This record gives sequence, C-alpha cells and structure tokens, in this order.
Amino acid sequence: MGSSANVPRRSFLQSTVAAGAAGLFLTGKESTAAEKSSATPAIQPGTTILFQGDSITDAGRKKDQGDTPNKQPGLGNGYAWMAASSLLTGPDGSSLTIYNRGISGNKVHQLADRWDQDCLVLKPNVLSILIGVNDIWHRLNGKYDGTVKTYEDDYRALLQRTKEALPDVTLVICEPFVLRCGAVNDKWFPEFDKFRASAAKLAKEFETVWVPFQSMFDEAVQYAPPEHWAGDGVHPSPFGASLMASTWLRTVQNA
Repeated sequence: MGSSANVPRRSFLQSTVAAGAAGLFLTGKESTAAEKSSATPAIQPGTTILFQGDSITDAGRKKDQGDTPNKQPGLGNGYAWMAASSLLTGPDGSSLTIYNRGISGNKVHQLADRWDQDCLVLKPNVLSILIGVNDIWHRLNGKYDGTVKTYEDDYRALLQRTKEALPDVTLVICEPFVLRCGAVNDKWFPEFDKFRASAAKLAKEFETVWVPFQSMFDEAVQYAPPEHWAGDGVHPSPFGASLMASTWLRTVQNA
C-alpha cells in the first residue's frame, strides 16, 4: 500500500464514487447514460425509506420513539441518521418519511422474526439492509452456530419474502464490513470474506442497489488508521459513520 501523503484528497472522494459504480455493475444495476436520464430516481418526493440492520444501523436509537419518522432520537446517531438528515434538509425533505429499525446484536434470522412489524407494515419504497457482522462474530465467541450457508439461505428467504409483499420496493444491500483493529483479528479471516461474497451474490441475484462499504473503508485506511474509522473494528466512529452516510447517499441517489 502506497503512502497516503502523495495521494490528493480528491482521489479519495472520486474513489468512493467509483466504488459505488463498481457495485452497481456487480449487481446488474449499471445503466447507460440514456437509461439513467429517463429512469425514475430511487428517492423522490413522497418516498418512504427504511434502514434495517444490527447495532451499526441502530446506533443508539430510542426504540420507544421509533414509530415517529424523521426525528433524530428514533433514527439514532450513526450513518442512518446522517444520511437521513441530509435528505430531510434537502429540497424534498418535507415530503420524505424515514425510519430506522436496526436492532443491536441482530443476525439475519432475527430480522426475519420481526419483519412483518418492523418492515412490511411500514411499506417502504426504499429498503436498506446492512447485516452480517454478528452472523460471524457471535459464531466466533461461541454464542451462535450458524454458517455462511445459514446466512445466505436466511437472507435469500428474507429478500424473497420482501419482494412478494412489496414488489415495487427498491432494495439496497449494504456490504458487511470490518476494519482490522480492536475485536477484529486474524480469526475473522478468510471466513468474513465469504459472508461479504454471499451478500454480493444476493445483491446480484435480486438486482439490488449495492453499497460497497468494505471497499470504501479499505480506501479510507490510506488516510487514517483503522481505529479512526471504527475503534473496535466493527462499530463506526462519527468519522466512519459520516463516510458511510455520504457513500450510501451517492450510491442510492445515482442508482
């Protein structure tokens, strides 16, 4: 890896855009310029957006205020809130409805257990899911016996169920990620990369928008050490969450 001192900041910003484009190609969402000009944006006036996942999405949200959209306590303090606040303060913000229903510690099967109440009843137009780190972390610490196959099978069933109930929903699959610091050591690899590959496989299978968070953080560590972005290797700092929010917005808005 080369020295970051010789890499201009603009290249980093451009790289996140390029990573988003690469993700769209991976999932079959690449479009010609003519198609993009005529396509309906994923986020437009009146859109309902739902963020789903584990503690990275939860980010300390107030569960007793989760039924009220668009307010910070129910949206938490992480990337979901940062992305939401940018949208809500934009030109169409007053017409948007944005929820966060991430819950700390969740694995895919726990999303499924609460899916009717915490997803389908909300009828989102855009559904963003970030899930996977607990499916390996809890296995490593002996609290779960699921495998990569369990993750992929459970995730596929969840996506199929969602598309049957909400056929017009725009699905956004976020790439699971870790940084090599804190709780993340060599025991995580190469197994964790298999979880990432499964998520990418499902994104392509269901033709979802793909947000390349691991690629983004792999680039980011050229500019600051892993601990700057996520002290324990899993949960983003405010700096990491801000980077995630900007990448999520660019990718989804350009889909």
